[in-house]
Amino acid sequence: MPRKIGCFLLCLCLNKDNMSFQKKTISDVPLDGLRVLLRADYNVPLQNGAVADDYRIVQSLPTIRALQQRGCQIIICSHLGRPSGQPNAAFSLAPVAERLGVLLGEQIIFVPECVGDRVVQTVKHMRSGQVVLLENVRFHPEEEANDSDFAKHLATDSGAAYFVQDGFGVAHRAHASTDAITRFLPSVAGLLLQKEVTTITNAMEHPKRPMVAVLGGAKISDKIKVVERFVELADRLVIGGAMANTFLQYKGLPIGKSVHEDGQEAVLQRIYAKALGKVSGQESVDEFICLPIDVAVTTDLESKEQRRTVVRVNDVKTDEYIVDIGTHTISHFIEDLHGAGTVIWNGTMGVAEKEAFSSGSAYLADQLAKQKDTTTTIVGGGDTADFVLHWDPEKGKNFTHVSTGGGASLELMAGEKLPGIEALMDA
Repeated sequence: MPRKIGCFLLCLCLNKDNMSFQKKTISDVPLDGLRVLLRADYNVPLQNGAVADDYRIVQSLPTIRALQQRGCQIIICSHLGRPSGQPNAAFSLAPVAERLGVLLGEQIIFVPECVGDRVVQTVKHMRSGQVVLLENVRFHPEEEANDSDFAKHLATDSGAAYFVQDGFGVAHRAHASTDAITRFLPSVAGLLLQKEVTTITNAMEHPKRPMVAVLGGAKISDKIKVVERFVELADRLVIGGAMANTFLQYKGLPIGKSVHEDGQEAVLQRIYAKALGKVSGQESVDEFICLPIDVAVTTDLESKEQRRTVVRVNDVKTDEYIVDIGTHTISHFIEDLHGAGTVIWNGTMGVAEKEAFSSGSAYLADQLAKQKDTTTTIVGGGDTADFVLHWDPEKGKNFTHVSTGGGASLELMAGEKLPGIEALMDA
């Protein structure tokens, strides 16, 4: 084979996973030996002053290590929680620096500021491959205001030659450290951001059939666009959680005191009209949009008992809360998942943060784990990812992809443009 043709084919193979990613990455620019400002998403839960779940930190390691291998000096900025634009020790990234150091096997320099002279003086003495973590950018109100002056300080005080966006969980936010910063530094994507966008986009645009969307969570209003897109793309929709309560109420069924969303009649009417335009007949619509046929209920949300009373959906009493899907529904939903080529799961099947109300979500997770070799399973971020990661002894490895982004994954699935990605240099 002629050398030029061989090189061309090799390039195609190396870039085939990047075909749905249209922005430059750290692989496309000359970063060797330079200082970079890396935006990570270290918005992780803390407990007793320590990181309680390090999944997002772990997912950032490939990008950090790739930059270290190229001799970069790496300054990381992130947010944690919602400190309302004021310094607050409860939202300090100091525990994250400690955990990151353990995972990397080296000391991380933590700067208790993200802009200013302390940052300037610290980065002056950085060595090749060294990592500095700056304090919470949301300690400054200018961050969420997408303030250009604040972004300029982030760029100049860090002394960075490039900005690397690797915080997928904040890519849907137009903030100073995700959007405005790109006006002051040449900006590219990190490996996690590239992986998230490529994996989710490919699953949506080129799914293995049949494709099943499993949707739950509290609010349909937060997911209108993604539900409508799944009506277009999926072969079946499985609806659980509090979202199902809103559907059930729309269909005239009793939901007692359950969490639901009023005023969504027009939205649901539009969703069912779209479904009717896709499949023929109301019976087919009800097979396409699968709702619970029985539910677990309780009159006491604080109960710690392992399982509640299971009743048919038309037998829910006025003083009862629907907290999970029922036994027959679990069986039907598992049957819907069996043999699926692609499953995209966003939203738990009940109040899954409480063990007593997590059975439905656990059974679905177990079924998807059993199908991991035959089914492409994408787990959306947020509460669904938190549940799966705590349920799975392999910390998510029993699923094709567990996203680090909640709102970002929803908007990407809905086909929305994400500001933190759009601002990067085009490939």
